[in-house]
Amino acid sequence: MSHAPQLGNAHRLGIGIGWRPEIAEAVEALPGIDWVEAVAENVCPDHLPDSLVRLRARGVTVVPHGVSLGLGGAGRPDTKRLTDLAERAEALGSPLITEHIAFVRAGGPLTASPALEAGHLLPVPRTKDALRVLCENVRIAQDCLPVPLAVENIAALINWPDEEMTEGQFLAELVERTGVRLLIDVANLHTNHVNRGEDPATALDQLPVEAIAYVHVAGGIERDGVWHDTHAHPVSEPVLAVLAELRSRVSPPGVLLERDDNFPPPAELSAELTTIRETLREPGPRPMPTPLRGKTVATESDPSRRDGPATPTTTTGTAKATESTAPGGTDTHPANAGGTASGPLAPATAAHPAAEQAGTAASAEQTGSSGPDPASTDPARQRLALAQASLLSALVAGTPAPEGFDSRRLGVQSRALGAKRAEVVAKVAPELPRILGGGYRAAFLAYAKSRPMRGGYRRDALDFAEHLLIGDLPEDPAARRELTQWWRDRSGARPPSRAVRIARVARAVLVGR
Repeated sequence: MSHAPQLGNAHRLGIGIGWRPEIAEAVEALPGIDWVEAVAENVCPDHLPDSLVRLRARGVTVVPHGVSLGLGGAGRPDTKRLTDLAERAEALGSPLITEHIAFVRAGGPLTASPALEAGHLLPVPRTKDALRVLCENVRIAQDCLPVPLAVENIAALINWPDEEMTEGQFLAELVERTGVRLLIDVANLHTNHVNRGEDPATALDQLPVEAIAYVHVAGGIERDGVWHDTHAHPVSEPVLAVLAELRSRVSPPGVLLERDDNFPPPAELSAELTTIRETLREPGPRPMPTPLRGKTVATESDPSRRDGPATPTTTTGTAKATESTAPGGTDTHPANAGGTASGPLAPATAAHPAAEQAGTAASAEQTGSSGPDPASTDPARQRLALAQASLLSALVAGTPAPEGFDSRRLGVQSRALGAKRAEVVAKVAPELPRILGGGYRAAFLAYAKSRPMRGGYRRDALDFAEHLLIGDLPEDPAARRELTQWWRDRSGARPPSRAVRIARVARAVLVGR
């Protein structure tokens, strides 16, 4: 018997836009806005932003959108993160909560290895093991949350080897087993088409459209045959064509425009919303630009056309910068990480509600119980944990590419993650690029090449500064003094001793430097 949720009129959201502090006033002034989506980790339930309070008073629905839970990870969902999501939904009076089908951290107790943070949404392998773990994690989240949960498909560069299902089949099985709702990002479907050869029409044919809670629409740009899902450019015609294709199958309960950077004037946002409304009113699917319909791009196989276990599609074309890797915009909204982007870095010991970028490392006691974590004895979780830790270590710690992965693509993804870290750290700690001047980016990328994030981006900024000071950098004495003072003001301690420096170098070597 199917557990797919039936979305009635009571769940209809309408047309919405992603609420960001930078465009808060513009969002309030836009005509015809039925609802908004706010990054959950950037909302303090005890002190809601005035703009959201005013929108709620007008009857505008607010949906919290989480980015740090890591439902696709091998570990069970963190109890504290689930509690935080529940508190935000209750504070906002939200009808549902959304998160991503992704993993954002790996390592730790399940693998007896250092915990690693991605600072990015990474794809889950479409295998039976990963599906079983994801379903269990989704059920745990559903039991802990006061409102229904919807999960979002992500854009990805990396193809896992030996995948057993297509994206549509994977999502259909997830819904069948858990009853979870779906947040379908049509821009991500288009991105995966251009860069991974996955046909959006096939995915839409296979997934249970009646389970869709709402839809994301976002802009990007194509450069050198690579689609960059920037969320910083106007919505393109191919993405609108995927939206029309979805609309020909079902009337989505809600459609939301995402814009995370390079914010245009309010009139341009309003025009984009009008275009989305017009697309939804079209009587049938729009002609999909070649080669979207009925054709894949540089693929070795099409799992949907095989009998028996599916073989993953792989691409041989140019690798991409996916959502949250392309300069100028990310799905995980780095401009909001740790609070207002332009504000000073808070002391590392201060509590802060914005853990948005998969901020603090997951606790070893993810289940919140005092006994052993049952995940440690689950063979499927252990296999998934080892696979994800191996992949993430290759991406952020410089270890060799795991067997079956395209090392060139891993290199592209690794460089993109380093570039993203540099951009976000510059936003949450704007003093660093000012102190270091034009040498900031090169210095940070050299640091990030083999030094994984130990926590959130605020912690990363402090670690980067400490790394420079240990190496007697920057060379300019005045800049070094200013950086030392900046580090001391926020770390609450003096620079580490020689013994501590040696220990940290040894740790970096063990992690995979």
